[in-house]
Amino acid sequence: MHAVSGGPVIAIDGPSGSGKSTVARALAARLGLRYLDTGAMYRAVTAAVLAAGEDPAEAARVTEFVSGVDLEISTDSAAARVSVDGRDVTGEIRGPSVTAAVSTVSALPAVRAAMVARQRQIIGTGGIVVEGRDIGTAVAPDADLKVFLTADPGERAARRALETDASPGATAADLARRDRLDASRVASPLAQAPDAVVIDSTDLGADAVVERILDLLAAPTGRTP
Repeated sequence: MHAVSGGPVIAIDGPSGSGKSTVARALAARLGLRYLDTGAMYRAVTAAVLAAGEDPAEAARVTEFVSGVDLEISTDSAAARVSVDGRDVTGEIRGPSVTAAVSTVSALPAVRAAMVARQRQIIGTGGIVVEGRDIGTAVAPDADLKVFLTADPGERAARRALETDASPGATAADLARRDRLDASRVASPLAQAPDAVVIDSTDLGADAVVERILDLLAAPTGRTP
């Protein structure tokens, strides 16, 4: 991973199922920018915790363990891959066990501080689209454009259920749990930055959301179409 100088920093935040990853990857490809999925970083260290047999609820042990994990993540929008200690976990991190534990691990202040520092290092001086839950508020508060992507909870659950083959009801309950945990954690909780542009993707496809963001970037202020 190498910091690239020049170019905008675009922050895309929002809850699970709002379309962040699809939109951020497509936007990065359209603009020829790097892409960073910060959620994948938290999922990767969570996968490492579980693989080692550690209890995600044991804060002190997990914090110590994560401090020794060697995490590598690509910034190629066409081939976003992540590994821990040399092991490719790109597919594994989307599994149900990691999904169930990631909010617990990512809420630990020391884990969050370490990941945010690494994310800022990757961002460098720009040329990147970064997606997550605290990009505009904690990771890159000076981003050139901040977007908070949201959607109706029912629509978010339906989208995620299609990806995981889980029932819509179970998926909705899990999303509600993760929303609650992400919004209530002490360290950089999920929150809309005051200067973020809110885009509701409930009735919009990913391409339409990308076009709206491109309009924002083309506007004289960089904030409104």
